[in-house]
Amino acid sequence: MTMPLGQFESVLGLYNYWVVIFLMMTGFYVVMARPNLIQKVVGLNIFQISVFLLYLTMGKVRGAATAPILLPGRTEYSNPLPSVLMLTAIVVGVATTSLALALIVRIRETYGTIEDDEIVAKDKQP
Repeated sequence: MTMPLGQFESVLGLYNYWVVIFLMMTGFYVVMARPNLIQKVVGLNIFQISVFLLYLTMGKVRGAATAPILLPGRTEYSNPLPSVLMLTAIVVGVATTSLALALIVRIRETYGTIEDDEIVAKDKQP
């Protein structure tokens, strides 16, 4: 089954979604496959960046859209809400990352390692 050229171009025209999917799956893979806690935090940050990118690219209107300032003769405006929400999410993400790294430091002090399997093995010892 072949895809008509028009449909193929429309699929490639959505490259921002392909980038989002790639970053999201990369971050998810790193979180699930890596035993190192710092690598897991980096994977969560990659996943979070993909969500930011998704929302920010959806907020842009192609064509003659401008900032949402009322001007005579303008009828199309870009939506500022995704940008505002993502700024808030970035602040929350930085706070979450710093808390996770602080917890990893405490785990390293307590267990002497930051590898998942070693921590679980030490936890199971009587």
